[in-house]
Amino acid sequence: MNATAGVNAYAKIGLESNVIAADPHKLISMLYQGALLAIANAKNAILRKDIPTKGSSISNAIMIIDDGLKASLNKDVGGELALNLDALYGYMTQRLLTANLKSDMEALDEVARLLNELKGAWDSIRPNAANANTASSAAPAAQAVAPKKQPALVYGRM
Repeated sequence: MNATAGVNAYAKIGLESNVIAADPHKLISMLYQGALLAIANAKNAILRKDIPTKGSSISNAIMIIDDGLKASLNKDVGGELALNLDALYGYMTQRLLTANLKSDMEALDEVARLLNELKGAWDSIRPNAANANTASSAAPAAQAVAPKKQPALVYGRM
């Protein structure tokens, strides 16, 4: 086994371990990060004039957006927000297809900017597990009296 194959195998095991241990909120964040990484790889491939890698990277980004983010939307519970995200993901896919056909860096930058904004918003609403654990162990009765209102689930088919 050469060094590259060993590093790739190690990275794959690390990613699989992270996915297994992640809660649904973290999984969505990981999907955003994966799509952003695929877009960065596509941009680097365009700069190197590496057409096969560009195509593969953009295909990976499209797959993450369509089969991951878009497919996990819960449109019944998420309402208008879920429908708007569905349309935005469709737009991103179209821009990525254009970027692939024309090696369009601006299209890649646009999709990356949109994904970064969504990821930032998603990460900012992450439930703080440490505070929840502290509060539940310190005052379980107080939580029963004053439960926190949770936002409607936009992503829910996980």
